[in-house]
Amino acid sequence: MRPRLTDFGAKDTRSGFGAGLVESAERDARIVALSADLMSSVKMDAFAKRFPERFFQCGVAEANMIGVAAGLATTGLIPFVGTFANFATGRVYDQIRQSVCYSGKNVKIAASHAGLTLGEDGATHQMLEDIGLMRGLPGMTVLSPCDYNQTRLATLAAARIEGPVYLRFGRPAVPNFTPPDDPSFQIGKVQVVLDGYDGVIFATGHMVWHAIQASYALEEQGLVIAVVNVHTLKPVDVEGIREWLERTPIVVTAEEHQVHNGLGDIVSHVSTQFCPRFVERIAVQDTFGESGKPDELLEKYGLTARHIMAAVDRALRRR
Repeated sequence: MRPRLTDFGAKDTRSGFGAGLVESAERDARIVALSADLMSSVKMDAFAKRFPERFFQCGVAEANMIGVAAGLATTGLIPFVGTFANFATGRVYDQIRQSVCYSGKNVKIAASHAGLTLGEDGATHQMLEDIGLMRGLPGMTVLSPCDYNQTRLATLAAARIEGPVYLRFGRPAVPNFTPPDDPSFQIGKVQVVLDGYDGVIFATGHMVWHAIQASYALEEQGLVIAVVNVHTLKPVDVEGIREWLERTPIVVTAEEHQVHNGLGDIVSHVSTQFCPRFVERIAVQDTFGESGKPDELLEKYGLTARHIMAAVDRALRRR
């Protein structure tokens, strides 16, 4: 039996962003933060208290906030803009495309409350298309860390990257299982969370923990399934994904995102280029969400360890 990962206690990934933002600002005086009237929800309040002269409250005017951030970036500052994922992408796509990406501005877009696990706020706020939207923009780096510790590290890394970055994180407390200063975390490289040889589950964001639980349960049935954390969705670690495709014919992807234009498409694209495999996809199946408790929504929309195990079984039966 493989050793079990340490659970350092459940924490929300948005708080990992808040901690990483303050730490980044302590290291680099060029970092500023902008909020669209959601300072506490996005965990920018500690930054605002620590660096009031470097914090800008833009109000409920997200498009203007992106424009202000782009302008600040032209002066050599490094702006982090923070709001909910649906406001950070869908509402301001044009401004991100034209004012940030087209001219390669050094703006970091921090998007909280992504996915179904936003919960009771319902379909209008459960952004499930954001990875696809942001991946399509030239020059944009797209990060989806798996827990509190990794979100902190991703925020620190985003501050060091030159150019636009989209950082995706969430509201609910989730198991915190990666080391605080994990040396294996590297932007643009997949991370092997659990080794294995009978199959592989590629997962991102909150779904990494569900993939881990599925892998442990499958091990009790005699299958040793690897879990690979794809925390960087752009640039894609083609070689890292290819390596696992070549090692096993059983391939599953798991994401809290629409089935289109996300992790499943990334892995499938690499597969068609280098190593043809049938990819079983755990994702929201081309539908909007609804109001409900996060765990209930994950169950209803098929995003749990049980559903991942069923996908592995389907892949086995295809061999």
